[in-house]
Amino acid sequence: MVSYPVEREVTDYTDFTGVLSAVDSVEVRARVYGFLDKVNFKEGALVKKGDVLYEIDPRTYQAAVNQAKAKVVTDEAQERYARADYERYQTLGKTGAVSKEDLEKALSTRDIAISTVIADKADLASKQLDLDFTKVIAPIDGRIGRILVTVGNLVQSGQTGGTLLTTIVSVDPVYCNFDIDEHTLLRVQQLIREGKVKSARNSERPVMLGLSNEKGFPHSGVINFVDNQLNSKTGTLRLRGVFSNPDNSLLPGLFARIRVPIGEPHKAILVSDQAIDTDQGQKILYLIDDKDTVFTRSVTPGAVHQGMRVIENGAIKAGERIIVAGLQQVKVDTVVEPKLIPMPVAGSAFSDVDPSKLVNPKK
Repeated sequence: MVSYPVEREVTDYTDFTGVLSAVDSVEVRARVYGFLDKVNFKEGALVKKGDVLYEIDPRTYQAAVNQAKAKVVTDEAQERYARADYERYQTLGKTGAVSKEDLEKALSTRDIAISTVIADKADLASKQLDLDFTKVIAPIDGRIGRILVTVGNLVQSGQTGGTLLTTIVSVDPVYCNFDIDEHTLLRVQQLIREGKVKSARNSERPVMLGLSNEKGFPHSGVINFVDNQLNSKTGTLRLRGVFSNPDNSLLPGLFARIRVPIGEPHKAILVSDQAIDTDQGQKILYLIDDKDTVFTRSVTPGAVHQGMRVIENGAIKAGERIIVAGLQQVKVDTVVEPKLIPMPVAGSAFSDVDPSKLVNPKK
């Protein structure tokens, strides 16, 4: 059985393996000291920024706020008195009824009263912050982890030493980190120099993703990061793609298949993988000439597109007949009676399409 090769516009690509990661990952820690009163979320649920996750006993902090407010009121009264006293001394000073020293003393008393009120208000703001921090809120939208501290436990404060309460990871979009090999990097750099492709550092280059249980690469994204140097131990360069995740099917930590298009669309000749044979380490195709005589030709297989393999370097022309079945029985220089069928596609049986409907430049 023979087929004509298929001529089609394709885009070259390279496949890699990557790992999904969250764009944002946050450790939720206590910022004030106290006993845990409430837990307001369900483990593993989606939360919104600003949601109250935990509540710490606020009574001590509420008392401190009330005390600070009272001090502000007291010192504001002292400030008003000091201002009025200074104004009186100013009036008397114009008539010489008070000394310059007394006037300066009244001015100093007023300024001290003003600064005291400023300090009181700053202290009140600090204590109000502590009271606000008794409600532990979600800093980002995302999926929350498990409850690490339960009601009734004492939690410690601090940015680093504070008790870890839970974690949140963002879910949409997600990152996928992957490494490209040195050969691919050099190939892409050459294409950039030739103006055939734009650098991912200066433009958003498309990238596709598929999970292990998915067919093909159904998720589309863009490359948004290229590292500044290769890893000398592995000879690879780290890249990162970003993908929308509206259905939350892409979970951080999952392995993924990555497909990166390289270059612009171009015409290519494709054949079925089952037509490609191996002879002394070389890939070959069995062809039939105008006299139906079998001969071979060495070829360089390229990437797979829609179930067929690209043949590189123009080794095959669109009108040539290629043997696609019964390769084990084929002998070079023998005359055969070819039966024309459509070029088989990987995963499908031979089709009964009318051969006259095939593209045949010889007709």
